[in-house]
Amino acid sequence: MEYREEEYLQLSGLQHFAFCRRQWALAYIEMQWAENLRTVEGEILHEKAHDPFGAEKRGDLLISRGMAVSSRRLGISGNCDVVEFHRGPGGVSLFGREGLWLPVPVEYKRGRPKEGEADELQLCAQAICLEEMLACPAIPKAYLYYGETARRHTVELNDTLRQRVEGLLTEMHDLARRQHTPKGRWSKGCNACSLKNICLPRLCKEPSAAEYIRERLEECP
Repeated sequence: MEYREEEYLQLSGLQHFAFCRRQWALAYIEMQWAENLRTVEGEILHEKAHDPFGAEKRGDLLISRGMAVSSRRLGISGNCDVVEFHRGPGGVSLFGREGLWLPVPVEYKRGRPKEGEADELQLCAQAICLEEMLACPAIPKAYLYYGETARRHTVELNDTLRQRVEGLLTEMHDLARRQHTPKGRWSKGCNACSLKNICLPRLCKEPSAAEYIRERLEECP
């Protein structure tokens, strides 16, 4: 199956969807968004990675920044913060370059490595896009760079992670077609979410809106 361009989802949404389906739907279906310190810091880090003049060569390494990628099979499009092309066997030919080059995506994140696999899933989806676009062999690994630790974290792009990416994107396309926003589930991660006041996760947790309002009124002096 191949998706039409008008059906493409934003690749960046995969990370949000893996973290919280309701957050993704509010932002990418209902087009609601709000900034907080975390989102602003993340944008600044990505702006540095997406250098408009960011193409350079260092010996057997080519570096491309802000590279646009897409996949008809997955129905997604977006940009990679950085794609490194390493010269060596098993790579692909690049126009104007001698030899073979293997692409390796590098995604920049604020903070430090998190619980869960949201960042890894987004990175894996980028690799799948590169494989399809460049008709190259499977990319074995990629990297997440965290601003707080200033270190790279190696991500093995194994079959389990790839299957998880495909499964989540199938679910995302289904929700997008139905224009459906799932109910929220309160968790400690809600406190850091910029959409907390739009999502109202505690309201979703209550048995009814009337009960929620009654309890809030009883809390008033």
